Amino acid sequence: MLTSISSFLGSDANLIWFMIVLPAVVGVVLWLIKNYPLRLILGLASAAANLLFAVSLFRSEGFYKVFPFAAGGLNISFNVYGFSSLFLTFIAVCFLLVILYSVVYFKGKKHAGLFLLYMYISLAMMNGAFMSDNLGILLFFWEGLLCTLFGILLINNLHHPRTAVKALILAGTADLLMMLGIIITAYQAGTLCISQMEKLPVAGAAAVGFACMMLGAIGKAGSMPFHSWIPNAAEDAPTPFMVAFPAALEKFLGIYLAARIVMDIYDVQPGSGASIAVMTIGTLTIVLAVAMALIQKDMKRLLSYHAISQVGYMVLGIGTALPIGIMGGIFHMLNHVIYKSCLFMTAGSVELQTGTTDLKQFSGLGRKMPLTMTCFIISALAISGVPPLNGFFSKELVFDAALESNIVFYLGALLGAFMTAISFLKLGRAAFGGELKLPAGRQNVRESGPGIFLPMAVLAILCVLFGVANTLPLDGLLGPAVGDPHKYSGWPHSATLVVISVAVLLLALVDHLYGSRKSGGALYAADHIHYAPGLKTIYDLAERQVFDPYIWLLQIARGVSAVCNWIERGIIWLYDDAVVGIVKGAGNLLQRANDGSLSRYLLVAVSGVAGIIALFLAIN
Repeated sequence: MLTSISSFLGSDANLIWFMIVLPAVVGVVLWLIKNYPLRLILGLASAAANLLFAVSLFRSEGFYKVFPFAAGGLNISFNVYGFSSLFLTFIAVCFLLVILYSVVYFKGKKHAGLFLLYMYISLAMMNGAFMSDNLGILLFFWEGLLCTLFGILLINNLHHPRTAVKALILAGTADLLMMLGIIITAYQAGTLCISQMEKLPVAGAAAVGFACMMLGAIGKAGSMPFHSWIPNAAEDAPTPFMVAFPAALEKFLGIYLAARIVMDIYDVQPGSGASIAVMTIGTLTIVLAVAMALIQKDMKRLLSYHAISQVGYMVLGIGTALPIGIMGGIFHMLNHVIYKSCLFMTAGSVELQTGTTDLKQFSGLGRKMPLTMTCFIISALAISGVPPLNGFFSKELVFDAALESNIVFYLGALLGAFMTAISFLKLGRAAFGGELKLPAGRQNVRESGPGIFLPMAVLAILCVLFGVANTLPLDGLLGPAVGDPHKYSGWPHSATLVVISVAVLLLALVDHLYGSRKSGGALYAADHIHYAPGLKTIYDLAERQVFDPYIWLLQIARGVSAVCNWIERGIIWLYDDAVVGIVKGAGNLLQRANDGSLSRYLLVAVSGVAGIIALFLAIN
């Protein structure tokens, strides 16, 4: 059956109709449908059909399709092969779980249909981007996802669009860099088609193209310096948005392109300047974002900073340009989508029952919500890198590559792992441990229903499965798709690195226990770091958004606006005041000179003729 479906999709324009147009049409239908059971059935059926299509393409031998579109090399060309079809499958599985969670979460809520419309258009854009072989067409789908991001953030925030505008500016800046990078890359390669490019050396103008494309790719994934809208979205956007975009969709697309830039488009050598620059961005993203996560007292804001920090491991791994690093970065992306989506879902489950994610307002939820707590614990252990869960194995691959590149990057990644463990010890104990405490008016807290719990449970099981049986994702899926024959599955080959990682986790546990005892509670267990001498000042500046690139952009924009305003006022003064004053002054001077003296008139005439003659002689 899968062969028949892939053959069907590969004929005529069916790939466009069923992988791009159909999801958008389904989104419109779900927007118009108000009946909850019908919306749930159609949503799950359409998402399952998309998964079936994606799996059939992944199981096929692949194919190349070209649809004439415009002059100048902008033909719509799709390259369905192992790597692209694997990402189609990843996003299809994730989308099915997100749709189930979203439809149930929005039951009885306003704007549920509008959210689903944007989600299905996003799926269409993702499918198109993964299949695109033409960089110009890929950019079209890439920008489509920016539009749906902006639209979702405006839901319920039309009168307070601060977060939507911030996301649009930061993501739009990254996309402008991507656009410039594509132009330079296409010019240097002589083609827009990735499959026709020979790997470009990162030198001269091509180095600028590489930098712009890579910044655009990691910016889409949520890396620094294009990250600061994500914590704001945790406050303004509905939880299913956080599950879908910062946790999954944008990670898939950004890391997919970053990997292709290193593997297919540019010849990035390990230890080169380009490699070191990308690894530096990755390491800074790991450390700085998780440092902000440490001090958060809101469940979703804490998770949002970790959604940023974890991108750093992916960028660091891919930036090494080593096969083990690239594999580790891609595997970590997959693992991140699994455990971070699960973590945001647990936050949504808590929010549905308590009405808030402010950790100051509740505690001890484990006795009321044991299933949610279990899913949280598994996914929290996974993101912390506790063996034998999936996050442990992908981090060890990245650690190995980072250490081989430079010990500084390894130490930075290790520091990030230490603070990640502290963060989730604090979050888990504050939310689910201790005495039961509920917000005012929320006395009937209970476990969430099957529609909320089932996606969490599936993702928690995958955290265990992709760790214990990591041969499946590494050797069965990622290795063949990347074309790397090496085996990265099984227990990490470096026992020393494993011992160091476990020691760091134990040290984090000791630090948490010390902080809990010192502060009198799990919620404030990281305050001794927050208010440490030197760090307190830095944290204060960070909380005042002094380090926020968005604020920098606004200040630059205000400066440019002030200069333009000054120039405009100068031009207005020149024409309205200076020129008029000169004309009036000249008129007054001539009027005073007009006294009837013939000798004066003769002198002026002779002087004028002499001036004209002198000018004529000077010109010639």
